[in-house]
Amino acid sequence: MQSAQMKVILINRKHEGSRSVELGRWSRALLSLCCLGLPLGLVAVGYMAGQGSDAGPVGGAALDSLQDELAQQSVDLALLQDEAGRKLQALTVNLAELQARMTRLDALGEHLTAMADLEDGEFNFGQTPPLGGPLAGEFQVDFTHMDLAGELGRFEARLSDREHQLDILESLLSNRKLEEQSWLSGQPVEKGWVSSQYGPRTDPFSGKQAMHHGIDFAGKEGSGVLAVAAGIVTWTGSKSGYGNLVEISHGDGFVTRYAHNKKNLVEPGDVVRKGQAIAEMGSSGRSTGAHVHYEVFKHGRSVDPSSYVRRTRR
Repeated sequence: MQSAQMKVILINRKHEGSRSVELGRWSRALLSLCCLGLPLGLVAVGYMAGQGSDAGPVGGAALDSLQDELAQQSVDLALLQDEAGRKLQALTVNLAELQARMTRLDALGEHLTAMADLEDGEFNFGQTPPLGGPLAGEFQVDFTHMDLAGELGRFEARLSDREHQLDILESLLSNRKLEEQSWLSGQPVEKGWVSSQYGPRTDPFSGKQAMHHGIDFAGKEGSGVLAVAAGIVTWTGSKSGYGNLVEISHGDGFVTRYAHNKKNLVEPGDVVRKGQAIAEMGSSGRSTGAHVHYEVFKHGRSVDPSSYVRRTRR
């Protein structure tokens, strides 16, 4: 069987001639592939060009999104830093307040120590309390913000309890001090001696028997006359028979009088403490020499002062 052949005629326009070429089977196949491949190649090139043109906008949008995300993260970080700064400032203020309260507790402790008459150095609030113990290995705790806040809260609660206890102790000590101050006891003079007791005696002016409603303490003129207990001055001035007189009310129905003074040092309404000088010893009024006439009244009735002179706390 004779194979088919393809004849190709080439025309030369310049020389106005033609030429024919016969193609074999393999030549025809190669020519067919070239004719088919050219359109496919053009299509492929167009597709790739289209893909390239689309890639530009897509890549730009992704970059813009990434930049926006980074910007938002920067804003979030700034907010976190600002919040952390505010919390740190709040904790610093809280710590300063706790330190101020601790200073107050130290001052109150020193005050109570003085009131309790403790020996120097026995209970010193100005020094750090002694601490110690055997070494049991290293111990490390990492505090978070919440842990630190909770620890500060517990510390503040302990401080509040301590303040409350110290306030109660101060109140009790103050009440005890007040009771001691209002307790009638001791002599009404700095220095002196008993020159006349309470009760019937021979009157130094008339020579007759008469009731003596007080105790006389003789001493040096101008020496101090002392209040035997805390109280309020209810009367001062010159009184017949008494000379210069000071009268003090101590509460619970007790009133004391101090007579024949050279000079009174207090005025009505003054609050006096136990042992305070209220007058200078003298010999004013019905008196034979420098002394203080000391009287005690209980619920308006004169009583023997000697039991109160020798009186001690139970």
